[in-house]
Amino acid sequence: MGLRLNDNWLWDFWLAQAGPDYHVYYLQAPRSLKNPARRHTHASIGHAVSQDLRKWDVLPDVLAPNRAVPDAWDSRATWTGSILRHQDLWYLFYTGVSLREGPLVQRVGLATSTDLLHWERCGDTPLIEADPRWYELSDPDIGNNQAWRDPWVFRHPASGDFHALITARSKEDPVDARGVIAHARSDDLLHWEVLPPVTAPGEFDQLEVPQLVTLNGHYYLLFSTTADATGALRQHRLGTPPVTGTHYLVAGNPLGPFRYTTDTFLMGDTLGSRYAGKLVRAPDGNWVFLAWCMHAPDGTFIGELADPLPIRVDKAGALHIDSH
Repeated sequence: MGLRLNDNWLWDFWLAQAGPDYHVYYLQAPRSLKNPARRHTHASIGHAVSQDLRKWDVLPDVLAPNRAVPDAWDSRATWTGSILRHQDLWYLFYTGVSLREGPLVQRVGLATSTDLLHWERCGDTPLIEADPRWYELSDPDIGNNQAWRDPWVFRHPASGDFHALITARSKEDPVDARGVIAHARSDDLLHWEVLPPVTAPGEFDQLEVPQLVTLNGHYYLLFSTTADATGALRQHRLGTPPVTGTHYLVAGNPLGPFRYTTDTFLMGDTLGSRYAGKLVRAPDGNWVFLAWCMHAPDGTFIGELADPLPIRVDKAGALHIDSH
């Protein structure tokens, strides 16, 4: 059944679970824009709830751009994030872009809630920004995108401190494959130290919407990327058409070192059927793959949440999805 909004497109999403309820938070923009490429600069954060990941009840919206303050860092659009609970408070880390700079400069901010329904921004400044020691910044002369978005925040199981994994670009060559997962650390979720990336560049232009999941004693770092963000060296090495979809790396530690165990995407195709996939533990305890529908077979943009698909881990630790 999935989740389709009558008036809005839906795309990147993240989840929080409270008891039997799965809360999904998603980017949305009006279908009245006609051109789906325009959705990024009109995005706000919507909210729905389910108990089976299939039937969803839409709830009031969560966070919209801070248009009341035109110079605010998140006045243009609010983008992808993640949610963490700590000491009876829910923390929503999200991406913001401003009216002044547009999507060229991305930053990470915070909102908090006691009930997953009502959220308040934490201050009027961003929480985590790209550090030029390791990460590429926007250059007005060339108009490049300063990637610093999609924060995935988790608590380290051994040390107890907090870590953010963020879509970013390295300063190292090759220029068309500088995509990395950036890293920041905090003791209290409010004050952050930006650190070097946990992945190396060389494969893709950008690694979007990261998610870290523990399965069978291994840490899987999921990310998504489009065919046109595939680096030339990777294309030459594989000798096959690049795909759009969700890929993953594996490590024995939550902070790496991460490695590719396969060149095959967890789910990907040249069309870009589904995107920004995440692994979710279903009510029956099994793991499933949840993604949003991007393109129909005729290339039409869809913009809705798909039903979950079962996932399994083979003896070698590789992930597989049953798409039938």
